[in-house]
Amino acid sequence: MSHPSGRAALLRATIVVVAAGGLRSLTYRAVAAEAGVSHGLVRHHFGSRDQLIAEAMEFAIDESLRGSNMLSSALTAEEFAAGIESLADREAGIQSFQYELLLESRRRPELRPLAEQHYRAYREAIARQLARLGVDDADLTELIWFALDGIVFKQLVAPEDVAPAMRRMRALVAAAQSA
Repeated sequence: MSHPSGRAALLRATIVVVAAGGLRSLTYRAVAAEAGVSHGLVRHHFGSRDQLIAEAMEFAIDESLRGSNMLSSALTAEEFAAGIESLADREAGIQSFQYELLLESRRRPELRPLAEQHYRAYREAIARQLARLGVDDADLTELIWFALDGIVFKQLVAPEDVAPAMRRMRALVAAAQSA
């Protein structure tokens, strides 16, 4: 999905505000200050806070997946693994924003569809890439998704070397390719 540059700047500002202070810090004024515009402009573009949150989540997912190689159409197993690894290293603000929304969806049922959209988008991207590699294994897709989700969250909180886990994931994908 593409956004005009003004909207994109506001969505990026929303991500920064939420990543830094959680959803409680999200106001039109905070987004406007981060983007360097009037708060009326934010209200004009999005109409409601919930619309701003929904579009920012969609934007964050798209930016995260596009920034990795998970949307590429022709990957080798090694490039797939590199894409998984790059997702774990993607911009901390985008990942923090997504986790803030996921956690808040536990308290606010109206945010649950955004959480489901998040999980579906990443799971489908992994499944598509595995299918391009000739691997049709729903259980492996789930394992990679759960591992990736855990790795990304851990890297946000207390970064460490993920190479051993990534080597094991590559080996699982290679074994599934040759099965």
